[in-house]
Amino acid sequence: MMSNAIGIIFANSGSDSLQGLALNRPIAAVPFGGRYRILDFALSSMVNSGISTIGLVTPHQYRPLLDHLGAGKDWFLERKNGGMFILPGVMHGLEGDNHTFCIKDLQRNLEYLQKDFSENVVISNGNQIFNMNFTESLEFHKEKQADATLIYKECDHMGDLIHERQLEMDDNQKVSHIMAQSSLESVETPHPHFVNMLIIRRELLLNIIDKYRSIGCLDLMDILTTNLQVLKIYGAPTDSIFWPIRTVKDYFHRSMDLLDCEVREKLWLGEDRIHTKIVDNPPTRYTSQAKVSNSLIASGCTIAGEVSNSIIFRGVVVEEGCRIRNSIIMPKCHIYAHAQTTYAILDKFVKVNGENVLKGSSNSPLVVFKSTVI
Repeated sequence: MMSNAIGIIFANSGSDSLQGLALNRPIAAVPFGGRYRILDFALSSMVNSGISTIGLVTPHQYRPLLDHLGAGKDWFLERKNGGMFILPGVMHGLEGDNHTFCIKDLQRNLEYLQKDFSENVVISNGNQIFNMNFTESLEFHKEKQADATLIYKECDHMGDLIHERQLEMDDNQKVSHIMAQSSLESVETPHPHFVNMLIIRRELLLNIIDKYRSIGCLDLMDILTTNLQVLKIYGAPTDSIFWPIRTVKDYFHRSMDLLDCEVREKLWLGEDRIHTKIVDNPPTRYTSQAKVSNSLIASGCTIAGEVSNSIIFRGVVVEEGCRIRNSIIMPKCHIYAHAQTTYAILDKFVKVNGENVLKGSSNSPLVVFKSTVI
């Protein structure tokens, strides 16, 4: 299945609200769900939709992304025609990175858009968890002869999508109004939420980049909002899970949601799988003292203690007498005998010496920085 579209994923969002999880890596490169990175979800969704040319807009510190992605082989993007392209983003400096899709990032990588002759560009943020096939949305976009099609999700309450733009549409799905985040506090009735994914005609995107090239870091969504009366902009629905990750609380609770079988089935076990870097680990070894309940445990671990309601990444060692509860333990951590963690997130390569107790709360999990020894 081939698609008449190329993809762009903005994988350059950072966050001060992730308490160090995004300290030297973009949110897109933060490990998630035992064996994935957050970027895997947007990348796999595009690949599963037949999009074989995908550009990743990267931040200044993009080494963690490249370490994970390599040449794109595990996503079937190591190919002669098309494949995966690294598109270095601009340094935003004092402007911050408070935008969704910065035009300057695209302007800097104009050649990626110019040398491909696909009709459309599918654009997504890289800091959200979802599993969506874009095929139906692309067909809808073609049928409507749209300039741009915004992907939205219906919500009966504000919930996690409180920060997202909301759309007003007519009976024909044509967008008549886009409400920005700043104006949503006064909105009592939730409208469909734009989920930071859209399809846009490639020629139109090139024209927009050219027209606004002399201005600072404008957001593509602000430009589309300004030109709603001129352009044919439609909305297309998705029923996918959609979890934006902005804060430690987001990260922790969305991770814990994975312990629900129905959530895992919808996100991982459907026809379209989420691809990630393949690691040849032995199976996890459980000793006779191990007690495990309601947890996700990846390969290559050694479990000799008690683990409950937790997510354990690859290559973790939990020694005898340990109690790991409501925690997220990232790859290659070592928890020594009789240590305890509750509502804790341990970044990669953390060592917790014996008898130590790490404790956070559901609304404020304790985050331990990468390679820390406690």
